[in-house]
Amino acid sequence: MDGEITAEKLKELLDAETPPRVVDIRSPGQFRRRHIPGSENVPFAELTGRIEEFDGDERVVTVCPHGQASVQAARLIGSFESFDGRVDSLESGLEGWSYEVESEGEATATRGEGPDAPF
Repeated sequence: MDGEITAEKLKELLDAETPPRVVDIRSPGQFRRRHIPGSENVPFAELTGRIEEFDGDERVVTVCPHGQASVQAARLIGSFESFDGRVDSLESGLEGWSYEVESEGEATATRGEGPDAPF
């Protein structure tokens, strides 16, 4: 693992010509409900079995709810002997992502907008 990055830095990287590969390690259900646009879901439990998929990536950013489990995922990817790229964890997790998110494949409002939860 190379480090942790802020939501602001990740947004900047996603807007660049060559964005990083963003890997959301939450469950498929959580991912469907809300995720960073362009990210992909690789649940943490599947990460070890899918580690070879990262071979050849130049930059990977791991995402989890609060920025803790994604550190472990970033370390795992970074320790893969065939991985030569940079791997970071989103330090605030998805909780700190105040930009646009996708849900069920469609863009939704940024966090804090829309109706309140009924509970």
